Amino acid sequence: MTGEVLFLCHRVPFPPDRGDKIRSHHLLRRLAEVAPVHVGCFADDARDMDFAMEMEGVAASQCVLRRDRSRIAAGVRGLAKGQPLLVTLFDHPGLHQWVARTLAQRPIRAVFAYSAQMAHFVPTLPMATHFFMDFVDFDSAKYAAYGAEGSGPMAWVNRREGRKLFDFERAVAERATLCSFVSEAEAALFRAATGLGPGRAIAIENGVATDYFDPVADFAPVEQGEGPLLVFTGQMDYRPNVEAVESFARETLPAIRAARADTRFAIVGRNPVRAVQALAALPGVIVTGGVPDVRGWLAAADVVVAPLRIARGIQNKVLEAMAMGRPIVASPQAAEGIDATDDEHLSIAADPGAEAEAILALLADPDRAARLGAAARGRVEQRYRWAATLDRLPDLVLGRRTMRGCMG
Repeated sequence: MTGEVLFLCHRVPFPPDRGDKIRSHHLLRRLAEVAPVHVGCFADDARDMDFAMEMEGVAASQCVLRRDRSRIAAGVRGLAKGQPLLVTLFDHPGLHQWVARTLAQRPIRAVFAYSAQMAHFVPTLPMATHFFMDFVDFDSAKYAAYGAEGSGPMAWVNRREGRKLFDFERAVAERATLCSFVSEAEAALFRAATGLGPGRAIAIENGVATDYFDPVADFAPVEQGEGPLLVFTGQMDYRPNVEAVESFARETLPAIRAARADTRFAIVGRNPVRAVQALAALPGVIVTGGVPDVRGWLAAADVVVAPLRIARGIQNKVLEAMAMGRPIVASPQAAEGIDATDDEHLSIAADPGAEAEAILALLADPDRAARLGAAARGRVEQRYRWAATLDRLPDLVLGRRTMRGCMG
């Protein structure tokens, strides 16, 4: 294969410590194994700008810009231009200019855009240049769901975003050489909504770093303390995660503590919003904020929980807990994209009552919990190593469109 790759993503793909960065990080590294890759991306803050230095060892060249447009400014601009707010939130003339220069000066064979908000940086390309669009999730469907469930001004905003973003996604898909999603379920929903054929919208599943997320790896342990420990991990300024822990702390945990009064619930993740911080006032709830290494908390957990009510694609938090050999209780939404069987690799519970029942059953039967965790680890080793899930990525991106091994 000859030629180079232009890789566009909405956050610096270093370090792989949150859902979107995990996928983009491994996609970038896989492509860099076979071709020079030029990376254009945004930094949310000074911390992200610092991590741009790490990317220099992987990228042939890079453009990292600080994203400074507020949600309010993006909203006003999006309304004025009739664009999705997600697109106007991630916009910068400097990145448009860098993309144009890179395409003009480098032998770019393929442009890889990660997540819908980066597609508008991809100009009309020569016929010989491939445009690979990794939507990851069917994002417009998420906003439509928020709009359908809510009320008032924000519901209107979400309904509008769902409509505008879907129109944008469909237009992008029509001009892309190939589109991908994180699971076959997401790809199938998109194909059904757009009429796109199975040869144009495929699944490239997430994986997990099984040598890093390994119960026998070298990591600092967390003091387990007294009583059963339940753990949720995730970025705690992300709405689905916030809603999940609020529901669990206020509805599920009290039912568990009624039977096991010493049960604790740890919410582990960066940037907890005020609503999440307030949960620490509830009996048994711990809010850690960011931690140096999430593996210690996962290893200490008697049960890992993933009670998401709105979820798209494959949940990295579930794969990581499976890789750590922990028993997991997950909602159907959190488990949907993962090739795992209820009561064999994890336990699926659809509502707070079912969650409490499933968790109490695991706490009462440590042998069953251990078997579930061991089976989860085995399933990840068999099915979700990054080397396997991204095996054919270079062929797909650079033009050898072999589908085998990439469908979920």
